Amino acid sequence: MPEYFDHAKTLADSLAASEHPLPEADVQQIILSGLDFAYDAIVASLTATVDDIMMDDFQAHLLAFGMRVEAQQAILTSQPLANSLHLGDWWAGYGYEVPVLQRAALRILSQPCSSYWCRWNWSTFESIHIKKRNRIQQEKFSDLVFVHCNLRLQAITQNRDRKCEPISIDEIDVSSEWPTESESSSLPLDDSWLDDLPFYYRDSCNKLIESLSEFCSWWWKGNDSNDGLVGRMLPLVVVALVVLWYTWMIFKLLSNKRIPVLPPGPRGLPLVGILPFLDPELHTYFAKLAQTYGPIFKLQLGNKLGVVVSSPSIAKEVLKDHDITFANHDVPATARVIAYGGSDIVWSPYGPEWRMLRKVCVREMLSNASLDAVYSLRHREVRRMVQDVYANIGSSVNVGEQMFTAVINVITSMLWGGTIKGDDGASLGAEFREVVNEITELLAKPNISDFYPALARFDLQGLQKQIKGMLLRFDRIFETIIEQRVKMGIEDGKGTKDFLQLMLQLKENGDGKTPFTMIHLKALLMDMVVGGTDTTSNSVEFAMAELINKPETMKEAQEELERVVGLDHMVEEFHIPKLQYLHAVMKEALRLHPALPLMVPHCPSSACTVGGYMIPKDTRVFVNVWAIHRDPSVWVNPLDFNPTRFLNEKRDFSGNDFTYFPFGSGRRICAGIPMAERMFMYELATMLHSFTWELPKGAKLDLEEKFGIVMKKARPLNAVPQARLSDSSLYA
Repeated sequence: MPEYFDHAKTLADSLAASEHPLPEADVQQIILSGLDFAYDAIVASLTATVDDIMMDDFQAHLLAFGMRVEAQQAILTSQPLANSLHLGDWWAGYGYEVPVLQRAALRILSQPCSSYWCRWNWSTFESIHIKKRNRIQQEKFSDLVFVHCNLRLQAITQNRDRKCEPISIDEIDVSSEWPTESESSSLPLDDSWLDDLPFYYRDSCNKLIESLSEFCSWWWKGNDSNDGLVGRMLPLVVVALVVLWYTWMIFKLLSNKRIPVLPPGPRGLPLVGILPFLDPELHTYFAKLAQTYGPIFKLQLGNKLGVVVSSPSIAKEVLKDHDITFANHDVPATARVIAYGGSDIVWSPYGPEWRMLRKVCVREMLSNASLDAVYSLRHREVRRMVQDVYANIGSSVNVGEQMFTAVINVITSMLWGGTIKGDDGASLGAEFREVVNEITELLAKPNISDFYPALARFDLQGLQKQIKGMLLRFDRIFETIIEQRVKMGIEDGKGTKDFLQLMLQLKENGDGKTPFTMIHLKALLMDMVVGGTDTTSNSVEFAMAELINKPETMKEAQEELERVVGLDHMVEEFHIPKLQYLHAVMKEALRLHPALPLMVPHCPSSACTVGGYMIPKDTRVFVNVWAIHRDPSVWVNPLDFNPTRFLNEKRDFSGNDFTYFPFGSGRRICAGIPMAERMFMYELATMLHSFTWELPKGAKLDLEEKFGIVMKKARPLNAVPQARLSDSSLYA
């Protein structure tokens, strides 16, 4: 039994030493090498004195080598360093040669340095400075013997992937005695004998098996001893405890090493996080935090973790590199209600149902062919907008209100303009304008249910109840319109087709695997009405404000319209592709004032590493496209409204350039880009071509933004229109 406890103590000492590795050491490998050292010690104590034999052999070679070197000292010559070094001598970088015995020691120490397992040995000697100078030859030789014993050269020189033990700085000083430049050079050192030393080698696996056998033999011998049950069980219990402890330590260290940390971020208060400190203008607030915490940082929003991304490279990781992981949106409680339980294209989770809805929107409703088919409905509503503005010539006009009215009339006309006509259509449009404003305000309000999901069922602020009332109003309107279309006949070929007719046909002839239901139809109608009105009308209002603020830019856009369209004609959609400068105006307006400054928040379906940080599952991820569009490292004079920057660039709305993506990117990129682009350009071109615009006398232009679910101007734009067209009958 005493012999067993000696070996157990050796193993325990090795485990304890592994908890204090060298600074540059790989903790996992030190633990493994420490365990290997303990097994080696156990084997060595139970077998022949291999180390003594090896030490004698090593000493003989070193003594013979030292004598050969001393015999050569008389013929030393001072040679340039370049002529005295062998190719691949790693110590050449020191600018002078290392004395003979020191070089021998360093050569020994450098044997495992290229190996992954033993790289900490060389780092030990790189970190220390000159400590001793006047060392006698015998002391140096003793240190070399220690190097031999500690590094176990029989393993290092015969098997480079063999593990070795770290070297203690306090126990060896040979390699710390760096020579100075004043010391003389020596002839090239032939130390190839180190590679041919007949060191003893035994495979590490064999040693492990043999040492375990020795441990087990003590347990078997216990049957013949007088120790009884304790003598038989104690060794097994100790070994089991050591193995369990060691396994736990390895798992803990590997787990800590494998999991990246969360991004940095401001500290919040217990329970509420940073909620009390949030600025209502989140896009600018997040941009300021990014200047302190970097392009990716975290926010504790009550019980919800938020992460904000503010650089093109990290946005690319989220929206492209990990596109599928971040394909879901974080659904607010109010949005889930208004979207019929998340059955629309914006909030539905990524999967077969979402792909079906995307296909319906992109291929059926919003394709170029479908948009061309309802052009007459758009044309009718834009002409009506011109008439309304012309009726207020010379007076102040609320441009934002005019844009909103025009956009919602255009959208509702495209949705069911072929179904509801005349005064009925006008009254429906007025009711929608009222309800849409209320919905966007409710969606923008901070909701306790979003920050503490467990409390969502209680609706503490009553927001879900309010928005459910809005949903019921919409649903009654939808039911009335759908019923009327059904009475007219889905396949009725008379008149102009609208989107409702297309969707009803899809419902009747849909895919059996993923059917297009009436709930889906209503949810898509809701997306079009709520998602397509504020976004487009606010963007056109910002563009008008920037143009009024820069009259020379407005003049250039109007001159292009005059060349392409002429003052004796109204703008038509076929003119739009020829208006290159106006396209640049649209892109620049969307750069400075993206409709969704933080996009729709994404939600990873599993934990993911982004920017070197861990993003846990279900985190609310904001992409601050507003900050990226104003990044001075990407854009020259980013705060200036300068459409010419887009004239010679190929940036578009595809989402492939992560310095410019106002409509998002990846799988959840906005499905309504074709319709939004047509409506933006058609309305802006018509307003600029039909009228000149200026501020009311004494008024100052305000470009301040107001954050919300959709970006809007803090104060409405009021401007005075004057007729531009040559024939007043064009306004009729």
